[in-house]
Amino acid sequence: MMNEESQEPPAEHHRRVRYRGTHPRRFGEKYKELEGREIDKIIRSGKTPAGMHRSICVEEILAALELRPGLAGVDATLGYGGHSQAILTRILPGGILYSLDVDAVELAKTSARLREAGFGEEVLQVRQLNFAGIGKLLAEREQGFDFVLADLGVSSMQIDNPERGFSFKRPGPLDLRLNSTRGATGREVLRKMGEPAIEKMLKINADEPFAAEIAAVLFAKREKIETTLDYADAIRHSLNRKALDPDQLKETLQRCFQALRIAVNDEFSALDSLLNSLPLVLKPGGRAAILSFHSGEDRRVKHAFKDGLASGVYQAIDGPIRASAREQFENPRSKCAILRTARLA
Repeated sequence: MMNEESQEPPAEHHRRVRYRGTHPRRFGEKYKELEGREIDKIIRSGKTPAGMHRSICVEEILAALELRPGLAGVDATLGYGGHSQAILTRILPGGILYSLDVDAVELAKTSARLREAGFGEEVLQVRQLNFAGIGKLLAEREQGFDFVLADLGVSSMQIDNPERGFSFKRPGPLDLRLNSTRGATGREVLRKMGEPAIEKMLKINADEPFAAEIAAVLFAKREKIETTLDYADAIRHSLNRKALDPDQLKETLQRCFQALRIAVNDEFSALDSLLNSLPLVLKPGGRAAILSFHSGEDRRVKHAFKDGLASGVYQAIDGPIRASAREQFENPRSKCAILRTARLA
């Protein structure tokens, strides 16, 4: 019998902090979703569970890339891993996929999930790399790739986490960095901009029709803007005389957050680098598929593919391809998605 001196005290039990009411509102309180519980129920309701992302146009992408066993390719935007996992099921046995993401936090989570699903390093190579540097992969695979996929923009788990600062719906730091370990935050970028630069950012990055009015207020208040709510409140203040309905105001806020996010991460330059690199990393006859979510991205993809077709770099292009009516109903975030594809000559 164990004596009293050798007995260890029982571990202290910590009860989970419960949320108020019947449904959680704060991201950290959505523990059932974050722990992978009730996922199917939430998806059936047309929502995306907290900490998760529902991949868009999966079947359209798989068809456009004409995947088969033995191919080698790149998923340039790993995100939650839905596209990568679907691709791997089509290119095995014998295939290999390089999956890239600039977000170190989400990359580690997704990599662990895919490893647990049985995809080892022999079939899945994961890299923390901005897709602007996709050409660096040729040092590992000189022969190039049969296909490249890029799902642009941000993932739901980034948008929904208030600590990342991508949304006006919850208070959080005005961060907006895809790689939260380096570079200036949204707050810092905004403070360094003059009024003309802010107006230009809103016009070019988001086609914002009220860019001038919003820029004037953001410039005047820039030193006091610390959080997502500060940024959103300044935008609302600039539009007080516009008599916008709630939907119009919501769209304006979304555009303004998008514009600053693109500026913080220099997303258009990264996309241009990717588009310029595609003919270098693809094998002859290789296919590219780019999924974009707003006009600024789509214009760049469309023009690059059309110019490539005219110059003989590409032998065929296709698009725009939209998510099916069913997918748009089940996942509202797919409504603005535009898929374009190209096949190298």
